[in-house]
Amino acid sequence: MTPTTSAVMAGGGTAGHVSPLLAMADALRTARPGINVRVVGTPTGMETRLVPAAGYDLETIARVPLPRRPSLDLLKLPFRFAAAVRGAKDILRRAEADVVVGVGGYVCTPVYLAARSLRIPVVVHEANAKAGLANKVGARFAARVGTAFEGTGLPGAELVGMPMRPQIAGLDRAAARADARRALGLDPDLPTLVVTGGSSGALSVNTALIGGLRRLVGGPGAAVPGFQVLHVTGAGKGIRDDDGAPVAWPGYHQVEYVDGMEQAYAAADLLVARGGAGTVCEIAAVGLPAVLVPLPIGNGEQALNARGLQAAGAARVVPDEEFTEDYVATVLPGLLGDAAALHTMAEAARGQGIRDAAQRMAAMVLDAAAAPGTTPTRGN
Repeated sequence: MTPTTSAVMAGGGTAGHVSPLLAMADALRTARPGINVRVVGTPTGMETRLVPAAGYDLETIARVPLPRRPSLDLLKLPFRFAAAVRGAKDILRRAEADVVVGVGGYVCTPVYLAARSLRIPVVVHEANAKAGLANKVGARFAARVGTAFEGTGLPGAELVGMPMRPQIAGLDRAAARADARRALGLDPDLPTLVVTGGSSGALSVNTALIGGLRRLVGGPGAAVPGFQVLHVTGAGKGIRDDDGAPVAWPGYHQVEYVDGMEQAYAAADLLVARGGAGTVCEIAAVGLPAVLVPLPIGNGEQALNARGLQAAGAARVVPDEEFTEDYVATVLPGLLGDAAALHTMAEAARGQGIRDAAQRMAAMVLDAAAAPGTTPTRGN
């Protein structure tokens, strides 16, 4: 090891990769003051904004996706991939890395292989219940593998939970509820439904919600009956009426984005959301009842992410095609009005939550960096 431990962290593309990466980076700095942390991402992912904003140096290598059908790009793939590995090796040498930490995504495979060739220990964190290709590769020779869910099938995997920001991991919903509602422009005393499709929004969820609320509200000027709604529509997905004005009913509040989801979690009595790994793990950590509507495309990982909360009775999982305006108008009000059911769901969620995943992962990373026989090869 170098006198100052050096960790290179790889991952990016989406907030689902960047957020746990940054939570681990912060935990490493807390556990080992003076540690040198550098992040490797791609030039086009969310990491280009989020990583520098969090106070970490970002270096990039080319994004090398696998073409889905035979093409000229497929013929170029070996050369592009080899160039990405060379770029990753150069970054690791300049950083004098003692350990590499990967969270998945296109950037990780070349970084994992570069680390292996330089004999730098690799630590993998897999956020989803169904592991991605990059982490399947990295886990084959990783020193340690941490997962947010059981049953990923990765060799040597240890369940550690999802690294998350301390504002969420340490959230006391009951204590923060009234202030959070006021900060979001909500009535501090009304039962509150929070609906979000994530930072990019979810068109089908938005459409069903507005259709169902329109049935509940009824005529012009009428209010949402008996509860209030905070609708996080997603960037550029604001809901407008036939005249082009933002939809506005008493009791309905729409925003495109919430800066700090801990406020939304504290404000909510019930959350409607997709089944992203971060969301599933965060609502478990804070003990928030939820209706989860997994994304119907992709490889089915969102439904797998949600199954643990569903089995525990902490969440109801509704297929996308079944989350309709009728569901919004008939099922959600009844659930919001059932305090006993919400309490049972909250306790079940809390029983599934892991709040110290970032610290667990930081300990694994530092152990891997200090393990005998892991001296990096600097000059090859």
